[in-house]
Amino acid sequence: MDTVKPILKAEKVVEIRFSEVDSVNIVWHGAYALYFEDAREAFGAKYGLTYLNYFKEGYYAPIVELKFEYKRPLFYGHNARVEIKYRYTEAAKIVFDYEIYDLQDGQLVATGYSIQVFIDLDYRLVLNNPPFYENWKKQWNLSDN
Repeated sequence: MDTVKPILKAEKVVEIRFSEVDSVNIVWHGAYALYFEDAREAFGAKYGLTYLNYFKEGYYAPIVELKFEYKRPLFYGHNARVEIKYRYTEAAKIVFDYEIYDLQDGQLVATGYSIQVFIDLDYRLVLNNPPFYENWKKQWNLSDN
């Protein structure tokens, strides 16, 4: 019998800096990757799934897929809230979903997702969940074992 997995989520508020906008005063598309990264770091700090933990356990977790869907622009001087949610999968990968909101008016400005895989310290792809990741999933009632 399948049990409902808990929803793990976090958020990060970011201030739109001048260096992140283009000549028409809207956030340059490349800055969104940094906002997603900020959210992943906030998630990791909240739930104990950080890049330093991966490395300490003998793994890297590079991003192999990153998707954005832009809904409306963000402007210099605004603040945005990036919401991140862990997407459960049995596979040896980490998937996050994102939503970014403009705090000026609460409107959704972008959505997206990221997929990370595990590689060992010799840069070889790891096909099974590393033990530390399985333990992390069990800690948060996300494991099927």
